[in-house]
Amino acid sequence: MKHPLMLATLIAIATTSLPATAQFAKPEDAIKYRQSAMFLMMQNFGRVAGMAQGKMPFDAKLAADSAANAEFLARLPWGAYVEGTDKGGNTKVKADIWKDKAKFMDYADKLQLEMGKLSAAAKTGNVDAIKPAVGAVGSVCKSCHDAFRE
Repeated sequence: MKHPLMLATLIAIATTSLPATAQFAKPEDAIKYRQSAMFLMMQNFGRVAGMAQGKMPFDAKLAADSAANAEFLARLPWGAYVEGTDKGGNTKVKADIWKDKAKFMDYADKLQLEMGKLSAAAKTGNVDAIKPAVGAVGSVCKSCHDAFRE
């Protein structure tokens, strides 16, 4: 996806969806919202991780843009984890999220913090600065998935 199109998509999500995060007409709407945010976050983070791992050529501007997108997207999905959305919609969440919401939200906070660090590292244009930040984000993702994802 071209950068201007990605930016337009992010702006559309932010302006139309952020006010609705606390209220969804149906559980399926909340599931679709959070899955869409996670997918876009994964695409952007994956691009930076691929560069850091040498799986794709390093492009400093693309890394910085993708990391900034991932940082923004890391703020979006959490309000869509509402009770009743652990079933249906092809979701893989465990009901444990609602049993230990504080721990789940702690992971969300840690992810946002580490995405901010990744974005700052990517702005340096130095792939060696990006590598540990990618590892930290990946570690938070894995910890949360291990605890709260089927």
